[in-house]
Amino acid sequence: MAVYQDYDQNHQLPETLPLFPLRNALLLPRGRLPLNIFEPRYLMMTDAALGAGRLIGMARPRQDSEPENLYHVGCAGRITSFMETDDGRYLITLTGVSRFLIAAEIASDEPFRLARADWTRFKGDVWEDLEADEPATRERLLEVLITYLSEAGLKADWDAIKDASVESIVNSIAMSCPFEADEQQAILEAASINQRAETLISTMEISVAESQAEMSGEMKKPGRLQ
Repeated sequence: MAVYQDYDQNHQLPETLPLFPLRNALLLPRGRLPLNIFEPRYLMMTDAALGAGRLIGMARPRQDSEPENLYHVGCAGRITSFMETDDGRYLITLTGVSRFLIAAEIASDEPFRLARADWTRFKGDVWEDLEADEPATRERLLEVLITYLSEAGLKADWDAIKDASVESIVNSIAMSCPFEADEQQAILEAASINQRAETLISTMEISVAESQAEMSGEMKKPGRLQ
């Protein structure tokens, strides 16, 4: 049986984390990720986390990997809401605490994966954001976001966005929009919040350019009006 260290109010992060490999989900520090837990091994993982610090390490499997190799950088989230359904599922919300490096996976008798976590590169993640929003970054982020959402046919709550921090906007867009796994991982691994915003901006610009190029190609196909 694995022994977990508690995550406490002094931000003492554990050396060992249960891993939840999930390809189509992204968790960022201070982001909120709702999860529907139903597989027996992950129900047991949730039980273990609830009993010791409430931390789960979200780690993304690499595309088409066999066996299921993980990206080396993940994000630990604390279970901040929890509900058990009548059919035995858990509905939980993880709030991102800190990114971590998977230093090594640990062999154990548990049915879920465990890792030794190295938090060294991401010491600043556990504190509230003290990095001031750069006005130019924020302006550019919102400008590109308007174009991206329009191209993707998505809507946003602009009343909430106009008063939100750059980090909150980045978290909301990066975690909810259908970016590719490698693109989301690049956002996750960006060193600072402003660099994370720049990575998201580049990702949205590429998506818009690809969408416009595809539309242009469709318009030029035979049989269509020029």
